[in-house]
Amino acid sequence: MITKNIFLKSFPKKNNEKKIKKELNLILDEENELFRSMSKKYHDSYNSNIIKKICNKRNIRLIGMGGSILGSQAIFSFLKEKIKKEIHFIDNLKPLKKKNKKGGFTNIIISKSGNTLETISNSNIYIKKKDNNIFITEKKPSYLLQLAYRLKAEIVNHNNFIGGRYSVLSEVGMLPAELMGLSPKKFRQFDSLVKNKKFLHSLVRNTNSILHYLKRKKFNSVIINYDYRSDHLFQWYQQLVAESLGKKGKGILPIISSMPKDNHSVMQLYLDGFKKNFFTFFFCNDKNSNRLNKTRLFDNYKYLGSSKINEIMLKQKKASEIVFASRNIPFRSFTIRNRKEETLGELFCYFILETILLGRALNVNPFDQPSVELIKKETKKLFY
Repeated sequence: MITKNIFLKSFPKKNNEKKIKKELNLILDEENELFRSMSKKYHDSYNSNIIKKICNKRNIRLIGMGGSILGSQAIFSFLKEKIKKEIHFIDNLKPLKKKNKKGGFTNIIISKSGNTLETISNSNIYIKKKDNNIFITEKKPSYLLQLAYRLKAEIVNHNNFIGGRYSVLSEVGMLPAELMGLSPKKFRQFDSLVKNKKFLHSLVRNTNSILHYLKRKKFNSVIINYDYRSDHLFQWYQQLVAESLGKKGKGILPIISSMPKDNHSVMQLYLDGFKKNFFTFFFCNDKNSNRLNKTRLFDNYKYLGSSKINEIMLKQKKASEIVFASRNIPFRSFTIRNRKEETLGELFCYFILETILLGRALNVNPFDQPSVELIKKETKKLFY
């Protein structure tokens, strides 16, 4: 158990953890704007008046790409039962089929640069005059900043020292979270986590193990996810890891596998195919889950009794872990005990710190994405 909310069975221990432990201490000693955004002491660049103006609005729409929106989607999906509002996420280019509702929308448009092509295109199509609009962007000349001024919209400063995929605990993720009725302070668990020896030990051990697998050419990090409400969490994680570490011919390919349905497709390959993978099992111990009606079961399936769906999936997860262990397939396993803001904040912090540690160890800059800019430049050329 690394916190009261998260139980983690780590990867098998590997030797020479001292170097990673030293690197972690160096990272935590740095003056880092990112870490400040993960702390309860961080001051958001928006004020409570913005929240008060639109807190009663029910139709909220987030427009953004990648790290600008994935964190908010993860929050919304993971904590859906606590959220009373309808949130619409415009996170790709796709045809608009439904007309806007008569009451209009509250649009939150997010782009660090303010020049993201897809966000510009979606803003052009979706935003109407009757809508309330909030722009989260850097306060420097850009298309979206110009549009915000023209619409006389609210403008929230996007901290220019925090990249999109790392921005979930800054204004980018916390303003939408507050509109969902959630508490930003509860998400920001960094201060307590860096004093938690079990948490730090787990970080060191798992980072060291991942580096061990990479040296043995295991480049695929497969997420065996038994919690459908965490699908967006792992889409956020996928971008975090792939974009942060995929440089200089190095990197990790995160693959999300939704269980238990993938037992009937790719599990055969995981167990008996090539050995280039290491795995992360993920399960959330939800109390509210549908229960089987045992009176409708035939005799040879009476053993299922009145099991809850969540209980069935837990047994499937445990069975899979037994088989993986018997075949010496490397895996770690997260079990979430409490579905709440603090838990998700702890997961965000864990994966962010692990990714930064891996970047330092691999000698790549975990904060840039130089090759992505090449696609943007080539796309722009094709319009001339």
